[in-house]
Amino acid sequence: MRIDLSGKTALVTGSTQGIGAAIATGLARAGARVAVNGRSEESVAAALDGQRAASPDAEFLAAPGDVSTEGGAERVLEAVPEVDILINNLGVFGVRPALEISDDEWRRYFEVNVLSAVRLTRGCLAGMTERGWGRVQYIASDSAIVTPAEMIHYGVSKTALLGVSRGFAKAAAGSGVTVNSVIAGPTHTGGVEDFVYEIFDKSLPWEEAQREFMVKYRPQSLIQRLIEPEEIANMVVYLSSPLASATTGAAVRVDGGYVDSIVP
Repeated sequence: MRIDLSGKTALVTGSTQGIGAAIATGLARAGARVAVNGRSEESVAAALDGQRAASPDAEFLAAPGDVSTEGGAERVLEAVPEVDILINNLGVFGVRPALEISDDEWRRYFEVNVLSAVRLTRGCLAGMTERGWGRVQYIASDSAIVTPAEMIHYGVSKTALLGVSRGFAKAAAGSGVTVNSVIAGPTHTGGVEDFVYEIFDKSLPWEEAQREFMVKYRPQSLIQRLIEPEEIANMVVYLSSPLASATTGAAVRVDGGYVDSIVP
């Protein structure tokens, strides 16, 4: 299977590290021109240095801006006025007892995890439909399906993304543009390591802490390990390609699988 994204411009939000950085790398290696996004010019510049060193023949550009705000989203779209592939990856997560989540924290999770994606989709979808080709994706989570007790605000925001994705897929019906969600399972990133150590003692070796986390907090996983960012990126690159032209309005799972007792 050969994926060729030559001539396409991709925007990946929150792509200075973690899953977003892996997606940017994968799209670039498939031939796309990739806009790397982060909140600050400094973080984007550092990420671009790393990407260009790893993929010297690929084309990257800087698209700094906080897309959880209207002004930041406008700034990013000014830097990348014509987007063929939009990957809404930006997201925040963290442990908080359900009864201690304030209104402000609920609002922050929806601004970052949901409204940032809505804003950028609104800004890109019309151009895609006019050109008759485009790809929009939302990086959701298994937490959208099995709401984690330790961070229900995160789970609910990811559930909302599934509805957003399905709705925009209907808005793009018959246009040649596909809109999908990718349901990512617990993924091995620096942020997830920090998250795991919010739950377990930091003196616990990482391999043991990871194993305990999966057993106690994600027992539904069939692979029984954290997923690597590149494994998420592989699915995103495929869904971004012409090969996935008949897949739209879908929630595609890269979540490690579920035991039947958790999700039918």
